[in-house]
Amino acid sequence: QDARAASIIAALVGVFVALLVGTMGRTHPVLPRLDQFIPGAENKPASAKNLQQLDRMGPQRQAETLLQLAVAQNAAAPQQIASHLEQWQGKLRWDSRMATLTTAALDSNDLRVRESGVEVELVAYGLAKDSASLESLLQTVEATDHSQKIWALWSLGLMANRGFQTDQILQILISHLKDSDEDSRHWAAESLALTGRDQAIEPLLKAMHDDPSALVRERAACGIAQSGLFTPEQRMTALPQLLNYTDDPTLDASTHAWAFHALNDITHQNLPNDTAAWRSWYEAKSAQ
Repeated sequence: QDARAASIIAALVGVFVALLVGTMGRTHPVLPRLDQFIPGAENKPASAKNLQQLDRMGPQRQAETLLQLAVAQNAAAPQQIASHLEQWQGKLRWDSRMATLTTAALDSNDLRVRESGVEVELVAYGLAKDSASLESLLQTVEATDHSQKIWALWSLGLMANRGFQTDQILQILISHLKDSDEDSRHWAAESLALTGRDQAIEPLLKAMHDDPSALVRERAACGIAQSGLFTPEQRMTALPQLLNYTDDPTLDASTHAWAFHALNDITHQNLPNDTAAWRSWYEAKSAQ
């Protein structure tokens, strides 16, 4: 148990680096250059040649190299990551470098790269997709230690994304959208978006509308529109409600603006913040 606790604490140190940088990246579209965070990265960029040298590398270097290649849009890297996951179990170290690389992967425009980031993050946390890891997370998410709770919420989102006990995890994350503290609701929303499941869209829309915290409303909107692991088709299902939010008199000006921003992100249409213009566009598209 002591070893398990030490492992969780070590993971927590890294995860908050990842979450902070990840939040910055999703709020501001341009990510920081990786070489600002990765020592020596400017001298040792990953390249296709590294794929030929993977067998000579240790597991940590393999994972780092493949994540760099995946983020750089190397087509072979996601499949290479998938093929190495089993042999990496218990051998990856969660540190600031790994946090930076997985965060960059989760911010990729390529859904396959985001999924690769999820897989590597789970392995680096020492979490298997099994009942033992799930039970540990379920206990941790109810812990009195707030930092451990936030880490567990995030990790549950990772596991649900990879298809393990998804329905159970979704219900747990949705329940934490009702927590009394803003931070727990914030990370419940982030984690719901991370699941990439159809059933997560409606609770996020509800949080965007009803939550008393501007931060939670904004992050729910971002999860629907851009962050997380929803497909473009899943995001499109939120359009009718987002349209309603743009002129909902019960919402403040900031939430109206986030609704317009979400519409722009999802549809890639450069329309003004005008509800009538958006409704006209949506009706024309629906009639096609």
